[in-house]
Amino acid sequence: MTKVFAVNGSPNMAKGNTEVLLRPFLAGMEDAGAEVRLVYASKLKVRPCLGEFHCWVKRPGECFIKDSMQDVYPALKETDIWVFGTPVYIPFPGDMANFINRLVPFVDPVLVTRGGRTRARTLPGTKLKSVVLVSTSGWWEIGNFGTVVRTMEEFAKDISVEFAGPVLRPHVNWMRSKGELTEGGRKVLDAARQAGRQMVEKGRIDPRLLHSISRPLISRREHNKWEME
Repeated sequence: MTKVFAVNGSPNMAKGNTEVLLRPFLAGMEDAGAEVRLVYASKLKVRPCLGEFHCWVKRPGECFIKDSMQDVYPALKETDIWVFGTPVYIPFPGDMANFINRLVPFVDPVLVTRGGRTRARTLPGTKLKSVVLVSTSGWWEIGNFGTVVRTMEEFAKDISVEFAGPVLRPHVNWMRSKGELTEGGRKVLDAARQAGRQMVEKGRIDPRLLHSISRPLISRREHNKWEME
């Protein structure tokens, strides 16, 4: 059975727009038979990494900071897919950034040069195969996700696992009208559920499906006019 560990980094947790997109994606993974665990970075209250490299030098694989990350490390080690759900900040909300930085204990301190870059890999015994980004933004253009996507791509390359693709929803607020999902919003969530299922069944997501999740729901001109009103 495929195991999935998902973290929602939105400070709004289950009430935020990130949850709206993340939930059907994870439901699709469960449809495909995956075992899914979801946590909220802000509920965990993860302390920042102190850069002591205790987890590399003194006791490889063990973080000496005793907080709630200790409760999730065992599950992360046994998971095939890590899913990072986040809104676009600069680039991540603080609790999400702390969570990502505290993943260093899974990185083997034996570094290699590959493609002209210094890279690492996950420690032996870590089952991770793929990383997925699920992200939302209020801005109209998909280009606003650039920094978040590049960061997650580099993270995956640095630990030598596959970046399985960004699941992105720009101008996410336009999925609803008067508190209800629009027809376009329902199609986005249906596509997100299909994407989650594909990720488990095929190990990748069809680019056409990713495009349907990100497709414009309103013209840029209409969006900009709304922002100015």
